Amino acid sequence: MDLLALLKDRVTPMLMTSETSDIDAKKYALEQFYPFLLTALKAKPEWIGIFQNNLNPRLSDIFSGHTELKDQFLAAISQTASPNDVELLLNRSIPPVLNTIEDEAGSRDPVVIQHYLSQKHEGDHPSLAPWAQAILGAIGLGGLATTAQATVASLGQPTLNVAKNVDEALVIPNESVVEPIVPVSPEPTVVYSTVEPTPATVQKKSNGGFWSALVALIILLCLAFWGLRSCKNNDVQTTPVQTNQSGAITAQNDSIFILSTDDKGQLQSCQANIGDASFIASLQQQIKQLFSHPTGCVTGTEGFTSALVDQEAFAGVLNLIKGVPGVSLTWTGNTLSLKGTDAVILQKLATQIQPLLKTAHVQLDQPLDINTAVNSSIDQAQQAMTAINPAQAQPQDIVKALNLQIINFASGSNVIPEANKAVLNQAATLMKALPNAQLVINGYTDSVGNADSNKVLSQKRAQAVADYLVAQGVDGSKLTVQGFGQENPVADNTTKEGQFKNRRIAFDVMQ
Repeated sequence: MDLLALLKDRVTPMLMTSETSDIDAKKYALEQFYPFLLTALKAKPEWIGIFQNNLNPRLSDIFSGHTELKDQFLAAISQTASPNDVELLLNRSIPPVLNTIEDEAGSRDPVVIQHYLSQKHEGDHPSLAPWAQAILGAIGLGGLATTAQATVASLGQPTLNVAKNVDEALVIPNESVVEPIVPVSPEPTVVYSTVEPTPATVQKKSNGGFWSALVALIILLCLAFWGLRSCKNNDVQTTPVQTNQSGAITAQNDSIFILSTDDKGQLQSCQANIGDASFIASLQQQIKQLFSHPTGCVTGTEGFTSALVDQEAFAGVLNLIKGVPGVSLTWTGNTLSLKGTDAVILQKLATQIQPLLKTAHVQLDQPLDINTAVNSSIDQAQQAMTAINPAQAQPQDIVKALNLQIINFASGSNVIPEANKAVLNQAATLMKALPNAQLVINGYTDSVGNADSNKVLSQKRAQAVADYLVAQGVDGSKLTVQGFGQENPVADNTTKEGQFKNRRIAFDVMQ
């Protein structure tokens, strides 16, 4: 099963269990979002770490500084569903998508995940609609600007549907309308302009498909040109290249070696992608002999550099890893990363490995710091609340800000931590100025303990938040409380980190 199919099979049903309206439209939105998100993560691997460390990742994080593009993206995929509802759904989808990718990649290391995406998501790129490719180029993913430009060139084909909206410098497809498009010359001269369209221009657009198509074409060309300029100015390519038998130049990825041990220190999984077939053969023999393993590693050579950095230390590193329980090793570029549950064991192992390496360095992947995550989330929520103009506030603005915070209830308790009250006070002030604002407060727990008890506890926690808002002057009739217990998890309940992420309060706008 490919990655997109896996997400549809595993993540979509989990997300849809709590949805009661516009089911088909929301499923469609998710299907459009998955390839968009995967392509973005592959192009900007630093976002992987950002999303992992943010317990409430948002679509807005991708569109930072490009609110108008986010709005048009939502408009394009929402169909009959409310764009606000779709945005909340997409926000909820990011953690389980990341968890699925981590499971499939066998690691939480962003380097490993990006490598996995570069291998497994290659065939998913055609799933991106032309307008989605243009958006990715417009938000600064320079590698996709070329794709967007190629897409523009293909618009001369009469089989492609015409966009229906260019009001905000982006083309949104309308599959129900097919109109002829003026063919593109082989090498068009593009002049990028920041001048907003005049009312006359907009009126002319609405009067005929020809002008709509022409304006759409020009805008896509501008987006592609802008993306290429951004790519040239900001992206420095350092990846080595090689030539294949036909003389074509192909990029090489850093060689990578991934190994993990089980709770007894024996081989649990192994992956080796190194462009030296003879070393791969030697590596396999060492793995099989040292761990008494019949199959060894999953291997590959095509498209990878011919050696690991400090490869001569390989045998020594393996001997140190053997017998150490619950350790994951990722060796790529100039970094050898260690991950495990026992910090003392990891530190000892790192101290033993480092002297064997001449160039590479050993790093320890640190587990999630709950206190840091909570404090950071509260700071973000306060900043978001402060940025809301009370005279122009909308219920969805308040919801977005509230969902940035983590309300870290003590085990078995429904007492709101003092640190969260400042955010709730800000929300109450804004809500009192919005007499029509109606919010839903949803409580969730992890899967530890009795399911019925967890549901009761989640209800009590959500009610505690509602009661606090009422105490600050919010009309209680405008608040709806729901407790879902361990339903709808956003992370793996088998880990402490996953349990922490699943214990949450989520706010929605009442429909």
